[in-house]
Amino acid sequence: MTQILFKDINKEGLHTMKVYEGLGGYQSLKKAFAQKPEEIVEAVKASGLRGRGGAGFPTGLKWSFLAKDVFPRYLCCNADESEPGTCKDRELLLKNPHLLIEGMILCSYACRIETGYIYFRGEFQDLSFIMDKALDEARAKGYLGKNILGSGFDLDIHTHLGAGAYICGEESALLNSLEGGRGEPRMKPPFPAVEGLYSKPTVINNVETLCAVPYIVSEGADKYAALGTEKSKGTKLVSVSGHVKKPGNYEIEMGTPTSELIYNLAGGIQNDNKLKAFIPGGSSVPMLPADKVDTPYDYESLAEAGTMLGSGALIVIDDSINIVEATLRLISFYMHESCGKCTPCREGTRWLHQIVERIMQNKGQLEYITRLEDICDNMAFKTFCPLADACVAPVVSSIKYFRADYEEYFKNVPAGAAS
Repeated sequence: MTQILFKDINKEGLHTMKVYEGLGGYQSLKKAFAQKPEEIVEAVKASGLRGRGGAGFPTGLKWSFLAKDVFPRYLCCNADESEPGTCKDRELLLKNPHLLIEGMILCSYACRIETGYIYFRGEFQDLSFIMDKALDEARAKGYLGKNILGSGFDLDIHTHLGAGAYICGEESALLNSLEGGRGEPRMKPPFPAVEGLYSKPTVINNVETLCAVPYIVSEGADKYAALGTEKSKGTKLVSVSGHVKKPGNYEIEMGTPTSELIYNLAGGIQNDNKLKAFIPGGSSVPMLPADKVDTPYDYESLAEAGTMLGSGALIVIDDSINIVEATLRLISFYMHESCGKCTPCREGTRWLHQIVERIMQNKGQLEYITRLEDICDNMAFKTFCPLADACVAPVVSSIKYFRADYEEYFKNVPAGAAS
């Protein structure tokens, strides 16, 4: 199976400049600096690379949206990896920080940016220390600073540690936090490409997205585009967790069957139980039943199946679990992480939690399902950011596919307990 980002991931000392350069690291810069910035943007467009943080928006197109002739500009790398089940970016940051730095340099050159930031989630303090050391090594080698490699291009990159709020993974909340404000989402438009950090044009990309850029520049857009499917190009890092024998991060070509991830790479279901459900893209996307396990792992196929690729976190649930229990855990997370700015999210997450918790306490009644659906309808697409939508996804999909699990709790409700 083709590997790009994880090709040398277990190489001893990969996090150091000596080992990274020995494996060809930073060689793409010379090739890039021999071209015009616009040519790099076009190469990324031609590669078909799409954002790996969740939205899947074409990366090169995103870069081209920067407001023309407005400076300074900024690059923000979103390293606020907080989605339950997602840990792929952490492995890249821990083991291969120079790959991210190289990708950020290429992006900055292509977009004429002279200042970059890496926004770490608050719990990633150890990774920020590793990155600071890698940045110092890059400065010492002349890969950062003034007149990089004699190109006339200037760039420096800084790290910033958040305070652990999940909401700051949303790009506009990230910008607010980076500016020293409250981690709350902004109204869009204007979008960051027009008015982002400090009201200047800003590119915001995920760790995995930026780490793919050196391969595209060094090996060519065509070689990257040859991987994957017609519309979902390249490879994808997937964090597999839950009831599997070998949980971990795996790199696959887009379009690989989800069943291959679960039964081959991750070793199959724990204790040889049966698969009941899986959440393909992290806690914020709809879950699917076992009969959809052969769905190809790419943007279009998962959308056709009624879910999303999301952040690339495959959560596997076996038949020993009542889905209502799993759903309550997901609701609890979003209730805790809601910033409270929008009423539908602030109040809706709590209502969902109270009702599902009551169902699990055998104090519910059949009409509670209708009530859950009604609350979800009044939350979805009615807030500044998608956090409310993320909370709604497991509720709606669990009712759609596993209604019987809810009804199981209504069979033994004591008289007078439901209200």
